[in-house]
Amino acid sequence: MHPRDDSRRDYELLDEAATRALGASLAVIFPQDPQPAAVIYLEGDLGAGKTTLVRGLLQKLDAGIRVKSPTFTLVEPYVISGLHLYHFDFYRFNFPEEFLDAGLDEYFANAGVCLVEWPDKAAPYLPPPDLEICFEYAGAGRRARISAKSERGRQWLKSLAPGGVSSCVRACPS
Repeated sequence: MHPRDDSRRDYELLDEAATRALGASLAVIFPQDPQPAAVIYLEGDLGAGKTTLVRGLLQKLDAGIRVKSPTFTLVEPYVISGLHLYHFDFYRFNFPEEFLDAGLDEYFANAGVCLVEWPDKAAPYLPPPDLEICFEYAGAGRRARISAKSERGRQWLKSLAPGGVSSCVRACPS
């Protein structure tokens, strides 16, 4: 028997609803106004579920919110009950310096939650993540691996119920 790794959790996501449910479960683990900004990297191929997870997270916080992909705008800001959330998508960056040229580093200096798709495109200018969520295709569904990358991230991951996310999300054995 291997000791349980508390810095990582894997989930099988059977369909789009499962990905949204995992996002919704993440919505409740963040403090109201994290300082400095909470940073969550979202990684995976095109169509793997990054924006769908963000949609589930935001809609858990505000059921009537319309969530758009920031692919063309670089960032979509949201303020829900005083919590500032910023959804970034750096897919279209050709050079990491575009992050600085656009002044996006200012978002990470303030309180809030920064959800970052394609973080590798803005490296080395991004702050390190608290959580990293990697999506991969797994048969007809997806697999999400959530890794804590800071002490704050470990605390959040610990408060994320391993099996209580949804009936269509299955926690994979560690």
